[in-house]
Amino acid sequence: MKAKSYEIDMCNGRLTGKLLRFAIPLMFSGILQLLFNAADIIVAGRFAGHQALAAVGSTSSLINLLVNVFIGLSVGANVLVANYIGAKQEKAVSETVHTAILLSLLCGIVLIFIGVLLAKPLLTLMGTPDDVLDQAAVYMRIYFIGMPATMLYNFGAAILRAVGDTKRPLYFLFASGVVNVILNLIFVIVFHLGVAGVAIATVISQCISALLVLRCLIHEEGMYRLHLNKLKIHKSRLILMIRIGLPAGMQGAIFSISNVLIQSSVNSFGSVAMAGNTAASNIEGFIYTSMNAFHQTSISFTSQNYGAGKKKRITRILIQCEILVFIVGFTLGNLAYLFGDKLLLIYSTDADVIQYGLIRMGVICTTYFLCGMMDVLVGSLRGLNYAVLPMLVSIAGACGLRILWIFTVFQWDRTLFVLYLSYPVSWIITACCHLICYIVVKRHLDKKENYGLGI
Repeated sequence: MKAKSYEIDMCNGRLTGKLLRFAIPLMFSGILQLLFNAADIIVAGRFAGHQALAAVGSTSSLINLLVNVFIGLSVGANVLVANYIGAKQEKAVSETVHTAILLSLLCGIVLIFIGVLLAKPLLTLMGTPDDVLDQAAVYMRIYFIGMPATMLYNFGAAILRAVGDTKRPLYFLFASGVVNVILNLIFVIVFHLGVAGVAIATVISQCISALLVLRCLIHEEGMYRLHLNKLKIHKSRLILMIRIGLPAGMQGAIFSISNVLIQSSVNSFGSVAMAGNTAASNIEGFIYTSMNAFHQTSISFTSQNYGAGKKKRITRILIQCEILVFIVGFTLGNLAYLFGDKLLLIYSTDADVIQYGLIRMGVICTTYFLCGMMDVLVGSLRGLNYAVLPMLVSIAGACGLRILWIFTVFQWDRTLFVLYLSYPVSWIITACCHLICYIVVKRHLDKKENYGLGI
């Protein structure tokens, strides 16, 4: 059957153009998703003060900690659907799609209770200052009410990525992003709702993107079409999804633990330093999501080619993704630092906030390409259905080293520069370990006769 215009044949033809065709819409999708939070932060900082800015920003690492385990399961859905499509197993694709969508809704409901009940206790545990704590808790509680929509969008978009469709999720996020920005301005400036208005606008926009992706899957004509009356947890597909996705989610959650510790260390410098850290982190997010597009690309392309048994093509995918992510990460990271003072001015006019932000950007933005190259290697390993190995390496190499750094090197020299230095050091060490793992795994798989049919 001929591929539709928004689908990509990942298993045949020249690679570079297809990798870019897949990754570029993903970049813009990630940027639009970040704009949800950026709009929150900018409106809060400019119209509700630096305390509101700190309140919204201080929740990000904690939100990621609670959400990443569940988001990781969508990686499992992406890998399974892509693998089954590469192997042309239509029934397996359909069962995986219906299991994934129902699972996303169940995960979202669980997250509502977790976020609403634990928001204030966890923020207190992080050492969030008293002048920020109540506003941060309000933001988190409202934000988590929209979790079913957030989960549904992420799982739905993962299914579409598996067939090479990264364009339609971009369109859906654009529509919801415009709504988010408009509602932010209305709720904060007109109705003076502060951080509560910012959170409500985000939840509404997430519901819009979720409904659009759901409608897309329902009206799809291919093997991944969604039938609401067939929603069911297929045990065998769920087990495989968990086997592949849970390690990715656990890795994200444990990464978030180290980031929570770093956020707690930043909190000890006061609310102005927190605001500068928040603004810089948000700018970095745009660089990260641009690089992360190649991580997602390596997962989907590797998964389909693994399912189709295309051995030689898999290493070519890795090499080309590494080259592309280096170019994007190095260019955007250094441009961001070069114009850092002007970019930070968008978030706050406070000179001290800008100075604190520049300290972070000087260390992280200029070396951010290392993170992108590390993540591409992880994507290739996950695409080969090796999920536990990169999780263990990342926990030991990145998370463990950062935590060790906080309790040793940072204690000897308690400066923000030294604290932020833990990031590039951990990226270099972990990327080298992942490369060794990829070489070993690839040699092992190349010896198998039933290449790609292991799941």
